[in-house]
Amino acid sequence: MFHLLPAILRDHFPAAHTGVSVRRLSSGVEGECVHRNLWLVVTVGFVVAVVAVVAAAMVVPGEPERPGDGCPPRDTRVTAPYAITGYWVIPRADRCVTRRMVEAIHATGGDTLITFGPRFSASPDPDGFTACRVDGVPCQEVPGIQVRHVYTYVTSEQFGKGMLRCPGIDRRVVSGERIFYRLTLAESCADPVHDLVLVSTDGDGIGVLMAEASAYGMTVFPGLPAAPQRVGKPWEPDLGHVDALNAFTARVLADYRQRFAARSAFGGVYQSFELAMRARSDRDPVIALYAAQHEVVAAALPGKKIVVSPYIDGRRGRGFPPEQVEEGLADIAGTRAGLPMAVAVQDGRGTGKVPVHGEHEGAVAVAARLVPVVGQVTNEQGYYGSTRDFMVAAARRVPDGVELWANIEGFEPTPAAGECGRVDPLPLRGRTTKARLDQQVMAVAPHSTKIISYGWDPFFTCQDGPGGPSLADVIAQGWQQPIVVSAHPKELNGRAGVQVEGYNLKGGTLRFGQTEVAQEWYAPGRLESAWAPYPPTGSPTAITATNGAGFTSTSPYVLQ
Repeated sequence: MFHLLPAILRDHFPAAHTGVSVRRLSSGVEGECVHRNLWLVVTVGFVVAVVAVVAAAMVVPGEPERPGDGCPPRDTRVTAPYAITGYWVIPRADRCVTRRMVEAIHATGGDTLITFGPRFSASPDPDGFTACRVDGVPCQEVPGIQVRHVYTYVTSEQFGKGMLRCPGIDRRVVSGERIFYRLTLAESCADPVHDLVLVSTDGDGIGVLMAEASAYGMTVFPGLPAAPQRVGKPWEPDLGHVDALNAFTARVLADYRQRFAARSAFGGVYQSFELAMRARSDRDPVIALYAAQHEVVAAALPGKKIVVSPYIDGRRGRGFPPEQVEEGLADIAGTRAGLPMAVAVQDGRGTGKVPVHGEHEGAVAVAARLVPVVGQVTNEQGYYGSTRDFMVAAARRVPDGVELWANIEGFEPTPAAGECGRVDPLPLRGRTTKARLDQQVMAVAPHSTKIISYGWDPFFTCQDGPGGPSLADVIAQGWQQPIVVSAHPKELNGRAGVQVEGYNLKGGTLRFGQTEVAQEWYAPGRLESAWAPYPPTGSPTAITATNGAGFTSTSPYVLQ
């Protein structure tokens, strides 16, 4: 079983327990993408459901607990495997809180954790670094050295000793509960002019996450330092600072290579600066950033994977049609610098930029939660296409060396009354349901090799009220519900029938409209297959599945 005990919540997040806000670090831009920032969590709920352990529950051998670490022992069973197998998470320095988070994700089938890279800021932040002083002198000043520019970086990790290259200039400073690093970006310690980076951290959240993920047999992709943004155009990087960014990125990755060499969880890095997956100009600044920073990754971490998560926007008049994503994918793949790359396409449903609906529903009114985004219109009036349309287009020609993943957005464009979610930064985001997640899985699963989701906190963990179930709890309770992701006519032994693919299909029946037919054939796999004798009518037919365990799919698949 897995629990996140109320005592742990009170001890480590008293603000969340009492309803007071807890602010985290910012990263990225959500005006044009999903992941602008980490989150302000108003009501943090954790997985508290007691899940029945299925007979086939998997156990992952992990490293032994550290004696005396004060945390409850690990439970490495996978008790409720769902279609989503990875999440964006917030690194926290508290080992016990991190262990419970990793355990809860792992129990529902998660094997991948991604973090955002903090902003490598070109604008000094004196308020956040006033406590950083060396021999009484502010860290941004180095006696006898000309300082040209001071960058800042607020993170949740502690670097190793190898980060300190230049005696007297590079320093580690402990002040109260924070740790600071002063690092020079000069090629030589003897250079007369230096650019400095001041780093502030609240602990080793990345290191703790890497240790716990290794124990659970999972993979972590920490975020690359996010590039400075252009003033007035925050969706573009300021390429005037790319040399400094790359020098700092190289230092960070060299530190990762040394610190995490023995950690099985270290799978590569996540590209923190985002872009739209569409046709782009030959001199696109984001593609230029990717190419430059990924060359640094290839030099520092040969063989490691780069994860990129571009967004799609199908809104008429503001976005772009599905036909552009193939070229956009090719442009992104062209920056991988010889490394393996996973492109996790944001499905657009959470932000309201792309709808999730069947092929037959173009003339149907948009879902109620999309009305605040595009108004009272039909799907085809408001959008160029659905998530499925964009994924089909992306899957037509996946470049060599690239895996096509899907990032389904686990939230709603706006909150409903009494609903938990994200309240800062704007725009507000609401909590979604498992049934809607199932629909997103239906749209992307046939066209992607892996499904991940933004983001675990707060959208999967918050509670609408004290003691209420979180979305993660609902998934843990209903993970056995079948999900039909595709269907097509197929003859078997000379008999007309329909074969379906999806999740949790074994045994039971398939219902075609009002006709329920027993399954007569089943095959396991990443996507399971099941067949039942039913002559297709030639008109749209809703298909639902009830498996041998007695669970029924939450949404029908419509066979055209």
